[in-house]
Amino acid sequence: MSAHDRSPLYIQIQNYFKDLILSGRLAENDKIPAEKELLEQFNVSRITIANALAELARDGWIYRIPGRGSFVKGIPAAYDAPKPNAPNTVSTENKAGAAPKIGLVIPQISDYFAIRLMKGISEVLRESKYHVAVMLTFNSKQRETEAIRELKHQAEGLIIFPADAEVYNEEIIALKMENYPFVLVDRNLPGLETNVVRSDGAKGAMLAVDHLWSLGHRNIAVCTDSPQPTASVEERINGYMEALKIKGAMINPALLLNDFDVGAGKIGSGHPLYRFVKSRMASAYITLNSNLGGRIWSIANDLGLRVPEDVSIVTFDDPSPGLEGLSFFTHLDQSEFDMGFKAARLLLDMLANPHSARKYSNIVLEPKLVVGKTSVPQQLQQG
Repeated sequence: MSAHDRSPLYIQIQNYFKDLILSGRLAENDKIPAEKELLEQFNVSRITIANALAELARDGWIYRIPGRGSFVKGIPAAYDAPKPNAPNTVSTENKAGAAPKIGLVIPQISDYFAIRLMKGISEVLRESKYHVAVMLTFNSKQRETEAIRELKHQAEGLIIFPADAEVYNEEIIALKMENYPFVLVDRNLPGLETNVVRSDGAKGAMLAVDHLWSLGHRNIAVCTDSPQPTASVEERINGYMEALKIKGAMINPALLLNDFDVGAGKIGSGHPLYRFVKSRMASAYITLNSNLGGRIWSIANDLGLRVPEDVSIVTFDDPSPGLEGLSFFTHLDQSEFDMGFKAARLLLDMLANPHSARKYSNIVLEPKLVVGKTSVPQQLQQG
């Protein structure tokens, strides 16, 4: 491995073994040194070694036998040898005349949260030398891994909105180990110290409960369609429960709605969320994303229930454009524009001072309750 090679460490390790195989210094079925030896040889993290070997196996250079180790498979049939004097890795340097890039990894751009977040990022980059390259993960951990791997070779740094996942994406941990500049937005990963810009989810949930409680609602449901128990979802539900405890209220597990998937189509009468709204067990709902607020409003309409007279709704984030400060939904404003702005500013500061002592920033924005037209005092129900 060359001290002047600027490619990511795990790619340098891959190229080291490729060179040994191409030159014949490692022959077919030769054993690759054990992980412990590689850790000492390259002085890198276990994750970096694991990534390098996994990529070599995937591309057909080596094969792995559980309990025995890794062995040389040979030169892959699909291997396209580089032309003379041409690099066989993707350089982190930009081509002459090309503008340097910042990569944005985000689940999707299907709501106003994402649009406002991107506006904040664009506002910072507009006056900089950087362009932004966006890759969508569609909330898939695998796609997130692929996006990070691709973008980190093209971009000087990354802004990552992590996909919903029960465990950390090892590719994010690898970025930290390699000292690659990146900032997480919207959610932190507990136990992983890194740069984060997010909103206080627990505080937001408490504001929502306080608002609905002051309107006389006592059966307040909280719902999420996140497929995994993520840190941000857990934080918001903990805030919901803490607010109820402060008021001396019992926690009703039936009002914690998380075991369903809304998908993209219309929610029919057999869907668990439809059945719950129809049961009238809750007079008010706190939805942990804006899309769910719209879904509950639609279900209520189908059932002949009025919003807000029969059902009150408070959403995290504003599902409407919020033009001129006017919003139909009562919602928690998480300052998405500021979130994007501060994340981009933090990343640019890191890129401008690459050799400064690394101090991680955990910027927590205060959510604000914006009262719209979907929450009113609970009416007395007859019968």
